[in-house]
Amino acid sequence: MSAHCQLTGAKPGFGNRISHSHRRTPRRFDPNIQRRRYWLPSEGRHIRLTLSVKAVKTVDTIGVEAAVARIRARGGRV
Repeated sequence: MSAHCQLTGAKPGFGNRISHSHRRTPRRFDPNIQRRRYWLPSEGRHIRLTLSVKAVKTVDTIGVEAAVARIRARGGRV
């Protein structure tokens, strides 16, 4: 699943496009997903994470070690 954040679990929302005549057609609201490369000092290697922009700010605040711990606690693979 490409539009999925590893840290926050953000994934696409679904709704309807509504035209001027009020016809409804399905659409997706995708989160702003970015791929970021971080140095993980405890393992001595780089890791690549798929994160929403909100999660990138969270990693800047709490640090990459704590973020990886949260991802692994959710059952994610790093």
